[in-house]
Amino acid sequence: MTPTVAQKAPYQVAVEAGKDYWWCACGESKSQPFCDGSHKGTGFVPQQYTAEKTGDAWFCGCKATKSAPMCDGSHNKI
Repeated sequence: MTPTVAQKAPYQVAVEAGKDYWWCACGESKSQPFCDGSHKGTGFVPQQYTAEKTGDAWFCGCKATKSAPMCDGSHNKI
């Protein structure tokens, strides 16, 4: 199974400390980088991320990161 590349760059998102976010792993969500349920029936599942501090976070957009849900620069190799 290969996820859809939502975009070849990370998503910069302002997050709140202690808040949970659900990262889209399939790439099909219309609410990127977060899950909207589009994965149903695909075998993909969203990944929970709990913000440790308030500020900007960089969520993977290419879905190839090895440190999901955060960007690790894998988009540079696509």
